[in-house]
Amino acid sequence: MRVEPRVANERLGRRHPPANHITAKSAALRAALKTATPLVGCVDWIRVPFVECVDDTEDTEDNTTPLVMTKDRLAALKAAQADDDDVAVGVDDRGGYMEEFFQEVEQIRENIEKMQTNVEEVKKIHSAILSAPQTDDKVKQQLDDLMADIKRTANRVRGKLKVMEQNIEQLEQTSMMSADFRIRKTQHSMLSQKFVEVMTDYNKTQTDYRERCKARIQRQLEITGRSTTNEELEEMLESGNSAIFTQGIMTDTQQAKQTLADIEARHADIIKLENSIRELHDMFMDMAMLVESQGEMIDRIEYHVEHAREYIETAKQDTKKAREFQRKSRRGEMIDRIEFHVSSALEYVEEAVKDTKKAMEYQRKARRKILYKL
Repeated sequence: MRVEPRVANERLGRRHPPANHITAKSAALRAALKTATPLVGCVDWIRVPFVECVDDTEDTEDNTTPLVMTKDRLAALKAAQADDDDVAVGVDDRGGYMEEFFQEVEQIRENIEKMQTNVEEVKKIHSAILSAPQTDDKVKQQLDDLMADIKRTANRVRGKLKVMEQNIEQLEQTSMMSADFRIRKTQHSMLSQKFVEVMTDYNKTQTDYRERCKARIQRQLEITGRSTTNEELEEMLESGNSAIFTQGIMTDTQQAKQTLADIEARHADIIKLENSIRELHDMFMDMAMLVESQGEMIDRIEYHVEHAREYIETAKQDTKKAREFQRKSRRGEMIDRIEFHVSSALEYVEEAVKDTKKAMEYQRKARRKILYKL
């Protein structure tokens, strides 16, 4: 049987205060108790007015600790779970700082590939010229256009690599061995090496063509009855005067005239080749020295690539084992993460249980105080 507060006070010899003496604080306290939800595994039921009323209570008989709002750990738990579930590595784009660099790298790579394609075309035209009985002006013009395009592209690539090298030197002074610096240094080294390889191939192509032209001139001279040694032929080529080759050659027959024209054409090709080689020599030596200075880094890159291949082979074997384990237990890969979440959740639950017990104790004390005052 429930006993009314007024009857309980009369039995205990206490006089109930008049209704007109009920303070606004008591009214607020009753309203807070009526609106409070039951305590079911949660401490959010404690209302701010209730805490204020208990903290502001003046005439209390037992010296109890004021009720403190319990911290809600639900948001922290969800945040921790979200952080743990997110296994992707975030990359700071730094405002497109590296994106611009990679665009420049791609442009340089495309220019180098264009040069390589043109060099292959030059090889084909060289073979066509040497195999033809007569020189075709259209083919020679095509060859001149390709050589001019290779020269322009090579100068453009060289300039871009120089600018990139200067930027790397500035970055080395400011940020030391940062990740950006290593990426830029590696890309510059690989591009420089590729550029030198293409230029070396082009230089070899020109040199081979010169030797083949020289051999053809020597054969043509032998046909006309003039025998020359290799040293004499080199002296003739270095003189730059095609009349030296035609001295004493009789041009009475059509075949002799054609032979003479072919010798002059081959000599003109050799002079043009020597000029082209001389123009690109400085650029070739400059880039070759740069690649030589970067030889240690390139060797290190090759070392890492070789070891990366070993790691890939090992990873393939581990992947096969992982698939076997996965077939046995599809959720095996999630065990570690689940254990971590369970451990974290247990810690939060233990703290929540402690806070709940404290809240229940405060609630009992607060209700006793209310009954006592009533």
